[in-house]
Amino acid sequence: MTGKSLRYGLEYCVFRLIMAFVGCLSYRQSVMVAEGIARFAFYYLPRKLTRYQVCRENLRIAFGDDLDDERADRIILGMWIHLLRLVVEMIQLPRKLRRENFRECILFQDRHLAVESLTRDRPVILLSGHVGNWEMSLVSFGLFGFRAGAVARDLDNPYLHEWFRRFREQTGHYTIAKSGASEGVAEEMEHAGTVAMLGDQDAGPKGLFVDFFGKPASTFKSIGLIALQYNALICVGYARRLEDDFVESRWARYEIGIEEVIDPLDPELAGDVREITRRYSAALERIVLKDPTQYFWVHRRWKSQPRSRAEKQALPKAA
Repeated sequence: MTGKSLRYGLEYCVFRLIMAFVGCLSYRQSVMVAEGIARFAFYYLPRKLTRYQVCRENLRIAFGDDLDDERADRIILGMWIHLLRLVVEMIQLPRKLRRENFRECILFQDRHLAVESLTRDRPVILLSGHVGNWEMSLVSFGLFGFRAGAVARDLDNPYLHEWFRRFREQTGHYTIAKSGASEGVAEEMEHAGTVAMLGDQDAGPKGLFVDFFGKPASTFKSIGLIALQYNALICVGYARRLEDDFVESRWARYEIGIEEVIDPLDPELAGDVREITRRYSAALERIVLKDPTQYFWVHRRWKSQPRSRAEKQALPKAA
């Protein structure tokens, strides 16, 4: 056994121990544990480890200098609490959420938009971002037989990757590996199927720059191009955790909704991939604003910036 294989095995053993521990917790206890770990990490771990400066800079970009340090710290702490709760909920979800009890956990907002889109015999792109519980969004559709291929990066640890693969299959979906995803996505689109993607990653210096919170953000143009090529509807959706109710509810509660449906056949879009990208980025921004503590501020959304005209002119020309 190689050193890497041993490490992967140990990581998976730790994960299974965490699963066993979390599985013994009640709803209230799981919330308390997640909040306790998040508060310890925020207040006592070195800020470099918790990427505090990255979060603070992202918040400054999004909300400007008017956002004071106290409010920013509340958002960052809330984000870590949210992320720790996500881990707990992912582990508990298969045994906590069923079609028989979904009304206790899920409140559908504008449900007709999703149903109409998924039953129109057209391909659909379910698009979200690193906000709320994006896996819960998928699970809610899977409960009612709406199958989707989730585009995701393969995990380095093969044991954890296999666990997530089985998790998605149990909820009615499957994973399309992000590396070389074009074939799997094309197959779904050609058969009027559904794919699920996240649309808020930095696409590097060659991405399409559209505003996100008022500042250019490099965005993958592939989503808009796929929609145009296959006349696929883009449903920008979310799963936002609602306030805890330890009296009436047995588990976390989520609002599942569609913020906007973007139809590439809309005459106003005129086949413009930039406008499609701008529209779904604006919809994701509105989703984040519903509860900023549920956004993944640790990822560098504005890492790449467009070159200035002077920089472009200074680039060496091809011979």
